[in-house]
Amino acid sequence: MPFTRWQSARRKWGLKLILLLAVVAGIYTLYLDQVIRTKFDGNRWALPAIVYARPLELYPGLPLTPAQLADELQLAGYRQEAKAVDGGGYDWEGNRLHLVTRDFHFPEGLEKSVDLTLSFAGNQLASLTLTATGELLSGIRLEPARIGSFLPQNHEDRVVLTREQLPELWVKTLLAVEDQHFYSHPGLDPLAIARAMWVNMRAGETVQGGSTLTQQLVKNLFLSNQRTFWRKVNEAVMALLLELHYDKDEILTAYANEIFLGQDGNRAIHGFGLASHFYFRRDLQDLAPEQIALLIGMVKGPSFYNPVTHPDRCTTRRKVVLDLMLSRGVIDEPTYQLAASTELANDTMPRSGFNRFPAFLDLVRRQLRQDYREEDLTSDGLKIFTTLDPQVQQRVEKELAATIAELEKRTSRPGLQGAVVISSREGAEILAVAGGRKPLQSGFNRALDARRSVGSLIKPAVYLAGLANGYTLACPVEDRSFTLDNPGGQPWTPRNYDRQEHGRVPLYEALAQSYNLATVKIGMDVGIDKVVQTVRDLGVDRDFPAYPSLLLGAAEMTPMEVTQMYQTMATGGFHLPQRAINSMLAADNTIIKRFGLEVEQRFAPELIYLLNTGLQLVVAEGTGQALADFLPPAHQVAAKTGTSDDLRDSWFAGFTGDKLAVVWLGQDDNKTTGLTGAGGALVVWGRIMQGLPTQPLELSEPAGIEWAHLDRQTLTVTNSLFFNKGKKLPFLSGTAYSKEPASTTAQAPPVSKKQGLVQKFLNWLN
Repeated sequence: MPFTRWQSARRKWGLKLILLLAVVAGIYTLYLDQVIRTKFDGNRWALPAIVYARPLELYPGLPLTPAQLADELQLAGYRQEAKAVDGGGYDWEGNRLHLVTRDFHFPEGLEKSVDLTLSFAGNQLASLTLTATGELLSGIRLEPARIGSFLPQNHEDRVVLTREQLPELWVKTLLAVEDQHFYSHPGLDPLAIARAMWVNMRAGETVQGGSTLTQQLVKNLFLSNQRTFWRKVNEAVMALLLELHYDKDEILTAYANEIFLGQDGNRAIHGFGLASHFYFRRDLQDLAPEQIALLIGMVKGPSFYNPVTHPDRCTTRRKVVLDLMLSRGVIDEPTYQLAASTELANDTMPRSGFNRFPAFLDLVRRQLRQDYREEDLTSDGLKIFTTLDPQVQQRVEKELAATIAELEKRTSRPGLQGAVVISSREGAEILAVAGGRKPLQSGFNRALDARRSVGSLIKPAVYLAGLANGYTLACPVEDRSFTLDNPGGQPWTPRNYDRQEHGRVPLYEALAQSYNLATVKIGMDVGIDKVVQTVRDLGVDRDFPAYPSLLLGAAEMTPMEVTQMYQTMATGGFHLPQRAINSMLAADNTIIKRFGLEVEQRFAPELIYLLNTGLQLVVAEGTGQALADFLPPAHQVAAKTGTSDDLRDSWFAGFTGDKLAVVWLGQDDNKTTGLTGAGGALVVWGRIMQGLPTQPLELSEPAGIEWAHLDRQTLTVTNSLFFNKGKKLPFLSGTAYSKEPASTTAQAPPVSKKQGLVQKFLNWLN
């Protein structure tokens, strides 16, 4: 009897335990169910923002060499073939390029693929025609290169595909290799599991898996790679739950977008859509059978079967997949023979081009952070269209690195660094940024963050303040030594770079030759506060101490700030904030924002015209004369050299008719470089511009300007028809024959800061 009671009690507690375990299992299953549904019904992946360069506008007469176009196509992910057929392919025949563009969603809408033939004559594009009909085209634009992406914290990158974008050849091959019964099993395949167990037992080790595609997807999306009993249980339960809620095609599509297929630096390549572009520069729909076999073969081990690092293993694995494709009727014998005989080296050319320009991408990210959160940039799949010109950027990188190496040999001072910013002259669009001599090296971005003494680059602000307060280009100024009291410190005695005094000189000469003594006298006469305000109005939104040494460049700015300062000069007195972004699209290609011009007139065009004439004389007959070694004098470049104390910083800033560029050279530890602005930065500037299509600078003369001749011996101005040996200079109307450079002699023309955009540019152009 006691024994019977003990059995009854044990049975009762056993039932309770089973019930408890069932409840716990049920609750846990509900929890797993919630995890799955939350992930699948919401945003399954954090999609990185994709950053694009500017699109390449093609038209007859465009200055463009075949080599330059080939570089652009390579960066944009095009592939050279024997005969281009599909989108993204091109082939050459003499001076003719046959090109098939790809469908692309521009901010203005979808542009479909076009089959084109381009003919070149010398270094320009001669004609543009439709290949099929021979119809001449006036112009077309290529889709922009993908130059980077802002990845989520897990560094995963992917191109998300829909079920319709999965080619049937890929589907049949994947199922033949990974899961033959995918469309019939409920998430688990008992036959596959049993077969794998038998094979593994005979081999004495794990050589075959029995996981379905659904189980693989669950493992990649929700679980770790740890080989534990509980992970396998979770995997099995979650696979059944996933199949319960979602149809097969949805699961297959998720698998295609999730699977890991390689590594590109710190960027993980996920999904067949991105892998197809990364390894073959093709859309998945355009892959050949041997290329599909290669990618599907990599599922077993992306690192082990990497076609770049382990080509022999990859070839062997591809052959296994091709054999399965043949034996299971996915492809026929002729297709198999052709695919198996294709050499691997012709297939795999992974040149991602992503995050190729880290300094520029740093600028883009900073400008976006003014309006968007970090998570918006790394999870919502934004498409960011920028102003980067790959041709300009690559020229900058090449010449900056090469010239720095030459300068180091010349000066015997290693460790020289540099930064370059180039923008469009009229639109303030950033075309290129180099944050150091090694373009692929991320980290400290000298173009944006290196605050260095600008030296004589600040002098145009001093002279602009002088011109706005009664000075003219012909005003005589004294370039003689003097000493200024410095309350609480040592008296300050400025000196010229050549340690010479040049006596009484006209203002334009003091600017062109960068005379320190004359500059300080003008600045002190006008007032340092006015000079500081002029710098701020030019676009440097920062306070500077109003010390006399500021007049000679004892102020620290970044190359980007200097670019903004000179941009206002280049645009005729209109302040246009520098911008690196044109527009943004959402993941569904709807427009989010267009970044338009923000224009404000800061200075009268007449004053800027006088100043820019003086800056042209810097190059024509002043400290920038060495630029003639790189650009013909007919370009009439307006520029200024800059050198800080003890030759620590070498600067050159200037603009042509279409481009503005600023170059800085220096040591990160602020030691001397042994280089002046003309001996260092000017050389980099000149070599960059020498290799780019540039337009001559033709200053648009505004109303309110008169011309007269300056007698260089007497420093007097005359309008005599018989006197033409002097220097012909522009003046504000009514100021040419003023005797003294006092602020009461002539006042700056009034500036209206509230004008419509169209009117502002009309005023500028008149």
